[in-house]
Amino acid sequence: MKILDNRGLEPPQPMMRTLAALENLGENEILTIINDRRPMFLYEQLEELGYQQRTEQQSDGSFKIKIFR
Repeated sequence: MKILDNRGLEPPQPMMRTLAALENLGENEILTIINDRRPMFLYEQLEELGYQQRTEQQSDGSFKIKIFR
């Protein structure tokens, strides 16, 4: 499992970093990202690219998103 911490970054940096990391993701790997806010625009991109995601809001207000095929 790969973890990408996008907290503290201004849009569109979190989405750009996430999409770049997905290019190197293996077929059965999971990419976990941590964002300050819910990545609404990323969800559309993931769907177009054939990825699924599970989003969990964390107690500190951030969001943990697991991305997989």
